[in-house]
Amino acid sequence: MSRNGNEPGYGQASEDIASPKRTKELMQKYGFVLKKSLGQNFLIDQNVLHNIVSAAELDETKGALEIGPGIGALTQQLAKRAGKVVAVEIDQRLLPMLEETLAPYPQAEVVHGDVLKVDLQALFKDKFQDVSKVSVVANLPYYVTTPILMKLLEERLPLENIVVMIQKEVAERMAAKPGGKEYGSLSIAVQYYCEPEVVAIVPQTVFIPQPNVDSAVIKLKVREKPAVEVEDEAFFFDVMQASFVQRRKTIYNNLAAKYFDKESKPDLERLLLDAGIAPSRRGETLSIEEYAKLSHRLADYLKTARTAK
Repeated sequence: MSRNGNEPGYGQASEDIASPKRTKELMQKYGFVLKKSLGQNFLIDQNVLHNIVSAAELDETKGALEIGPGIGALTQQLAKRAGKVVAVEIDQRLLPMLEETLAPYPQAEVVHGDVLKVDLQALFKDKFQDVSKVSVVANLPYYVTTPILMKLLEERLPLENIVVMIQKEVAERMAAKPGGKEYGSLSIAVQYYCEPEVVAIVPQTVFIPQPNVDSAVIKLKVREKPAVEVEDEAFFFDVMQASFVQRRKTIYNNLAAKYFDKESKPDLERLLLDAGIAPSRRGETLSIEEYAKLSHRLADYLKTARTAK
């Protein structure tokens, strides 16, 4: 099989799906009306697509999982690079269009389903057994960005990279460092599993229809093991989320409200100081390493307190 466009350049421009003319032609041919409830915004800029695909570091030995392929603009470019592409599409109305646009690419397969409900472990075993590594590459609907990403990460799928187009503000939060207003529970959750890098800022004008906000391409390089070692992962995330319940409050006040009664509050102050954390600090100033240390100390304290009762 010829892999025309496997090198930089991606074949002839006339073949590309991602143009205003081709996108409108396909939508008219199939009488397709965009559903706002599904967050459908189709990419019409080849340069943006090439940036996304390049960031994923694909080759013929690797696979790509795409979520929400739309009419197949990104899928087409992925198929020119990867050995196997599986695209999960929730909107049944798009399946005939995808059958047409992806017909030249036998290595690309469309699965109809909601990615939040699909058994991804089973899908990986079934579809990607002949490739060395798999990356998720997608233009994600804004309204389900975080649930999709957290499912991908929490299920511990054998992923190399996650390269996705998402809302610019959300990408900045994922990549944020301690101390800034963007830094929060999402930053820590993503950085626990990945090394984030904002690859490009994308204007509203490269979509049909245009969204109300700018987008960004973020690359999440999946870590071989989490950024910090914790004994109880669920409790680590619980402590971290409790610390951001009211951002303007100190770490002491947020944790006291969650875990301590009036009599035991002095113990929290000692616990924080023992962990090297000033009680007056806010959650947004703590590093992921500090949260790991804090959750360990707090878990030990709560076990001891329960035993004493």
